[in-house]
Amino acid sequence: MAAAARDLSLVSQFCVAGSRLAALGKCGVHLLKKGRRGNAGFKVRAAVQLGSESEKATKPLEKTFGMDVVSEVGLREKGFMGLRKTKLVCTIGPACSSLNDLEKLALAGMNVARLNMCHGSRDWHRDVIRKIKMLNEDKGFSISLMIDTEGSQIHVVDHGAPSSLKVEEDSIWLFTAKNIEGSRPFTVQANYGRFSEGIEVGDEVVIDGGMACFVVVEKTGNDLHCKCIDPGLFLPGAKFSFWRDGKLVRRNHKLPTLSTKDWADIDFGISEGVDYFALSFVNHADSVQHLKNYLSTKSTKSIKVLAKIESLESLHNLKEIVQASDGIMVARGDLGVEIPLEQIPTVQEDIIYICRQLNKPVIVASQLLESMVEYPTPTRAEVADVSEAVRQYADALMLSGESAIGSYGQKALAVLDMTSTRIESWAREENRQSLLNHYQLGVSLPDRTAEQICNCAVEMANNLGVDAIFVYTKHGYMASLLSRNRPNPPIFAFTKDESTIMALNLNWGVVPFQVDLSDDAESNISKSIKFMKSRGLIMHGDVVLVVSDVAPTRATPMASQSIQVKTIV
Repeated sequence: MAAAARDLSLVSQFCVAGSRLAALGKCGVHLLKKGRRGNAGFKVRAAVQLGSESEKATKPLEKTFGMDVVSEVGLREKGFMGLRKTKLVCTIGPACSSLNDLEKLALAGMNVARLNMCHGSRDWHRDVIRKIKMLNEDKGFSISLMIDTEGSQIHVVDHGAPSSLKVEEDSIWLFTAKNIEGSRPFTVQANYGRFSEGIEVGDEVVIDGGMACFVVVEKTGNDLHCKCIDPGLFLPGAKFSFWRDGKLVRRNHKLPTLSTKDWADIDFGISEGVDYFALSFVNHADSVQHLKNYLSTKSTKSIKVLAKIESLESLHNLKEIVQASDGIMVARGDLGVEIPLEQIPTVQEDIIYICRQLNKPVIVASQLLESMVEYPTPTRAEVADVSEAVRQYADALMLSGESAIGSYGQKALAVLDMTSTRIESWAREENRQSLLNHYQLGVSLPDRTAEQICNCAVEMANNLGVDAIFVYTKHGYMASLLSRNRPNPPIFAFTKDESTIMALNLNWGVVPFQVDLSDDAESNISKSIKFMKSRGLIMHGDVVLVVSDVAPTRATPMASQSIQVKTIV
């Protein structure tokens, strides 16, 4: 059954103009009396009634509710509109892998921890995963875990140093696929035996999209002797490409999207209970579907699959890849190798827009604050780049080397946090909300109903100026539909499923709560508001818009769904 059918399990009605939901000012609001019967009904009600003595919970609230401690502190200190809506992803590396450093990143706002399988042993990654789970359990954080597969692209196995090193101009380096005992200075070991096939003297070797550049001065068998012509930083596991006469040398190695090592890393991630897999160098939707099918047979929990867009071929198949995936990562570093640099800004904006249309979260990644790998403050151009990604309503921003190997990872995260919060506030003040030309997702009536309800709920929330949106959801689908519309107030998503909590950590503007939901919608609403009042998170006079659904039960045999506007008393 479709996602909305699982989430709604009902048939609802609302005022509709043609095939789309009419604007709030055109369709009006119908007040349905309690007890009115008939077909499955959709209700919009105004209520001023919460906080009364009649509210009762069958279990202690502290045991039935769970909220990320950072969101709770932020809400208490900054209020509803002070919460940052853009999510933040940090790549974990040797510079930030201690328990103390991980906790500092969590306190600074890290929503998702990314583990790049290009680097480090599985034992190292296992240690990081268990530290993050310990922080979640003991300290009240809610950090999701993402494994980023290495992929079958050609990259560096060893470059003669345990960490990053600076390449000097005119230095001569040997690029080889031969196994080397230990590390040799000025020697680069590639991961693929035929890496130099078709390469000629005079071709250029570009490291990580331009971090450093060499020219081939001699070719001996499969080995390349190269001279550095553009000095720069050489990172462990760096990817490299070949250029001739200003154009990328395209070679068809017919490498699979997932290598043997990738499959072993995926099994490792399943056993460790990660929440996402980011699939590198996806060119076709089939690769994504293949992995999702595999996960459905190997894992009892719901693990999301993100596709990384980093090649020209993936752009040609973008819509199909987005539809097959649970989310997208715009890997601008590798993408900038495949397409002209000046096209990156418009391609990024197009990818973000398509992901919003198709209701898939999108991460903007690579070189956001690259200078902060070495320096404590970003360039002004980098801050402008971050601001543009926020203005385009990307769901999340990602730090790579800035957090993994940089000396100022926490400061870099603070820059993302402050910039995101400021641009989001400016967009609201200037009423610059990006209106979405809605692409109809659903085919079934429940799917289409969910879309219309969430579209209208966000329009109501913005027009009425409510403080927050509450949504009660089993699998996160309705929360994601609300997020898709980028409302002004934050979205509080109440769900009992831990996998849903972790998945929603990537959705723009969504603050997930873990709650023991019942079949009684009014009871769920009362318990959740009582909990938030007890923690000082909502106050007298706050106005919330509530989206809920009621599944058929013996007591209430008719399924129904409602949008309610409630004022806290």
